[in-house]
Amino acid sequence: MADAASAASPVRPVPGDEQRTPQDGIALCLSGGGYRAMLFHVGALIRLNELAYLPKLARISSVSGGSITAGVLGLKWNKLAFDGAGIARQLRQEVIDPICKMASTTIDVKDVVLGFLTPGTVAEKVAGSYQQHLFGKATLQDLPDNPRFVINSTSVQSGVLWRFSKPFMADWRVGLVKNPTVPLAVAVGASSAFPPILSPVRLDLTPFTFEPNSGADLQKAPYTSEAVLTDGGVYDNLGLETAFKNYKTVLVSDGGGHMAAMPDPHTDWPRHALRVNDLIDNQVRDLRQRQLIDSFVRGERTGSYWATRSNLPKNYPAPTALPCPFVATQHLAAVPTRLAALESDLQQQLINWGYAICDAAMRVHVETNAPAPTAFPFPAVGVGAAV
Repeated sequence: MADAASAASPVRPVPGDEQRTPQDGIALCLSGGGYRAMLFHVGALIRLNELAYLPKLARISSVSGGSITAGVLGLKWNKLAFDGAGIARQLRQEVIDPICKMASTTIDVKDVVLGFLTPGTVAEKVAGSYQQHLFGKATLQDLPDNPRFVINSTSVQSGVLWRFSKPFMADWRVGLVKNPTVPLAVAVGASSAFPPILSPVRLDLTPFTFEPNSGADLQKAPYTSEAVLTDGGVYDNLGLETAFKNYKTVLVSDGGGHMAAMPDPHTDWPRHALRVNDLIDNQVRDLRQRQLIDSFVRGERTGSYWATRSNLPKNYPAPTALPCPFVATQHLAAVPTRLAALESDLQQQLINWGYAICDAAMRVHVETNAPAPTAFPFPAVGVGAAV
């Protein structure tokens, strides 16, 4: 039987994904954080593309809002038109524009209301919105073979990650299903099922066959007949685990929000519960971040980490970095974790911020000889006013 320590282990092998020691290769992690993170990661992708890093990636691991970005990138991967230098010439048309259009659409409140007033659950309504706006009828089998995209959710039943990918979906305690045909919209919906409102997602497993003896201790009903899932960030809100245990170079884009002090917290149970959820999320994020940074310091991993909350001028001294006053970028980090429409200028500022901090982080820690960018993707808005 699995014990508590093994369930929490960041290096627990999953059947079918069993690299015992990290191998050469680059993994990119896209954190949660609603539309804020979704757009922040778009900025990072733009800069990584300019550095010709997208085709170098062996794995893209995501949770929650990051899974929206990853899902679109994966679905459109074969349409990106990489040139001989490794730069995707169709990134804007295939990935950036659809995501920005999504960011102009509120789905959380609408789908919550529909979930209560019409047949079906809130989670099913959210998956339906993802299907309508981004993924259509695509399934996990429409993702590319390389890089491997891993969309992470959390099993409420087993207490560990549930991983969706093209070659398999798995919970190491329950087992592994090869070549799953789960709709991509459902996988992203499970990854971004923010508790308590958008959670849980109930995934019918009866159409699938688990590999015999692939689970540690829970390969039995009811675990093999239905998966009850919540936001991937509940367990690992950086999407770090599947990347960290497999690859020597790890890049982490953290779109998590700024958690401000609250001198007089609410005591009514709904708002108090949300505040406590934020506290738990903040602590889980900090622990994962420390795990990663410590591995960089010890020389066990290479790579870089950047976040919406980063202080670029102070901590990322890249030559001729783009102007990103800390006061202005903290305003962006405080954008609520919602799937709610954002004004065009704010969308562009979030993309600019992800672009600028990714650039600085990469040029300080990874590509030290890379030329500096000459402008933001959206020069007219920068990262907002430093007020």
